[in-house]
Amino acid sequence: MRTYRLEEFGDIGGLVMRKEALPKPGANQILVRVRAASLNRRDTMILNGTYPLAPRAGIVPLSDGAGEVVAAGDGVTRFAVGDRVTGSYFARWIDGRIHPGVIDQLGCTLDGVLSEYALLDEQWAVRLPDHLSWQEAATFTCAGLTAWSALTHAEIPKPGQWVLTIGSGGVALFALQFAKLMGCRVAAVTSRAEKTDRLRALGADLVVAAAETPEWGMKLREATGGIDLVVETGGPATFAHSLIASTLHGRIVLLTVQDQNGKSVEIPGAVYQRSLVTISRLFVGSRNGLEAMLAAVATHRLKPVIDKVFPFAEAREAYRHFQQGDVFGKVVIEGA
Repeated sequence: MRTYRLEEFGDIGGLVMRKEALPKPGANQILVRVRAASLNRRDTMILNGTYPLAPRAGIVPLSDGAGEVVAAGDGVTRFAVGDRVTGSYFARWIDGRIHPGVIDQLGCTLDGVLSEYALLDEQWAVRLPDHLSWQEAATFTCAGLTAWSALTHAEIPKPGQWVLTIGSGGVALFALQFAKLMGCRVAAVTSRAEKTDRLRALGADLVVAAAETPEWGMKLREATGGIDLVVETGGPATFAHSLIASTLHGRIVLLTVQDQNGKSVEIPGAVYQRSLVTISRLFVGSRNGLEAMLAAVATHRLKPVIDKVFPFAEAREAYRHFQQGDVFGKVVIEGA
C-alpha cells in the first residue's frame, strides 16, 4: 500500500510517500480502505514541530479520514466488512472527562489516515451517515467535533440566542452550521469582505468584515445586544473584540490561544473587569461526542463546506494550500 509518513519535522519535505506491506488486522482490529482525508490546523503544527503533544517519529499524519472496512480481526463486534467509518480524534477517549490516560491522537501519537489503508482498533472508529460522500465524510473528526463540543459541552445555547464565529476555516463554518441547526442567530466575522455573501448563504444572520470595521466587537454588541456564545478561533488578534462583543453573562470558548508568531492571548483588564463572561477551553471531544454529532448530521442531512480537493499524490500541495490561510471550509485529500 501507499502511505505518507512524517520522517522529519519543520518542513513539508519531511512528508514522504512510501510503499509498505498491507497490514493484517489482529484481534479487535479493523482494516479500513481510506477513501478521503482532510487537513486541520493541528496537522500543520505537527508538521512544523509546534504542536504541544509530541508526535511519534515517522507517524502517518492526519486524524480526519473516511473509508470502508475491508477486513476485521477476531473478536470484532462493532463493525462488519463494508461498513463506512471514520476514526475518533482521541482514539482511546470514549466518554466522560479527558485525562492523561486517553491523550493519544490519530495522526500524532497513533498512525493516522493519510494512507491507502488504516489499521484501527474497533473502539477507535464510528459509523458514518449514509448521505455523505467520502470527501464530505472525511471532514468531521477534528474541526466538526470541536465546533459541536463548543456549542454543547457546557450550556447549549437557546434558540434565538446569538453565537459568534470567526473566520472561514473548518471549525468556524461547522459552528455556524450547527448553531443554525439549534435555532440560534449567528454573527460571523471575516477578514475578507468578499466572503460575506458566502457566509450569509450558509445562514449567518449578521456578517462583519474586520478590515472595513476594525472595532467590530463594539459594532456587534450594539447590533445584537451582546453575543451569548463566542466560538473563539482567532486567538490574540480577535479575543479582545470577542470579549467586547459578549453580553454581560456571555461565554467564550477559547480554542486558539497563540498565533503563528507565538503571541499569546491577553485579557484586557479594563474590559474584563466590567464583564462576567465565562472563558473556557476544550480539546475536540470524545468518541461518544463524535457519535452524537454525526447523529445530528444524519438527522438534518447536513453537508460540510469543502474548499478544495487534492489527489493523493499531491498531499504536499494540499498542505501548502492549507497553510497559506485563505481557505473557505475544509481542504480534502482523496484516497489513493
